[in-house]
Amino acid sequence: MSLLFFGFIVLILGLNANRFSEGFSRWRGGLLFLGSGMLLLGLAASTVAQVGAGQVGVQTLFGQVQSRVLLPGLNVVNPLVDVTRFDTRTQNYTMSSVRTEGDKEGDDAIRVLSADGLEVVIDLTVLYHVVPTQAPRILSTIGEDYQDKIVRAISRTRIRDNAVYYDAVALYSTRREEFQTRILAAIEKDFRANGLQLDQLLIRNIQLPQSVKASIESKISAEQDAQKMQFVLQKEKQEAERKRVEAQGIADYQRIVNTELSDKLLQYEAIKAQQAIATSPNAKVIIMGKGSGSQMLISDK
Repeated sequence: MSLLFFGFIVLILGLNANRFSEGFSRWRGGLLFLGSGMLLLGLAASTVAQVGAGQVGVQTLFGQVQSRVLLPGLNVVNPLVDVTRFDTRTQNYTMSSVRTEGDKEGDDAIRVLSADGLEVVIDLTVLYHVVPTQAPRILSTIGEDYQDKIVRAISRTRIRDNAVYYDAVALYSTRREEFQTRILAAIEKDFRANGLQLDQLLIRNIQLPQSVKASIESKISAEQDAQKMQFVLQKEKQEAERKRVEAQGIADYQRIVNTELSDKLLQYEAIKAQQAIATSPNAKVIIMGKGSGSQMLISDK
């Protein structure tokens, strides 16, 4: 449009060159040629609109949004239209308590009240994209700032609406996945009604009040101590069972010895032991027999 404007100015100057001065009139032909060229180039450029990859273009003519969507590439358009480009690729919007992580500076986490009246802080990332065919409706009914008006506002509202059905500890642990599925369905429905498609909803972190965290940590510590004590008791029981089996084995051995061994058997074993000593190359003392009839043999071999 600027090229058309300047071409029109140059053309007017060329047509009225004779009125300014005799010297300026010598430039009349050049000004007319330049102005005409600029008008033609501007007109040609304004009838072509380029849309980048991953985008669609929406045409606006005198404030009225046109229904035809411009696809990526070169598109022939009315030279009087304004083209607004929408990104149709997956976008993310993060709300976090960490000042450098969110789309807005500072603490932008979502603070909700749980069913038990406790304040829970939730960090959230929303993945979504603009539905290409819905881009004209988004421009006419919402505007280009749909991220603040729709993505941010609806996500925060739906999370607060659904968090009241869960206790704080359940949100943090056992029912976290159920909560995420529930808000995903609610937000997806609202996004679709406004020309957006929800791709994924990521609960990055859930912060409980400090008193609740301390209570949970104390409970976990107590459970760990109880499990440790159960392990110790089990070990002691196993050791007691081992000792009982060992004592029973010793008692059984003694009973067998007392009932099975006889004097003749003992005498036979003594003779075998003495024979082994007698054949040993070392010096030895051999006692044969028992009582007054015993004999002692001493050998140097």
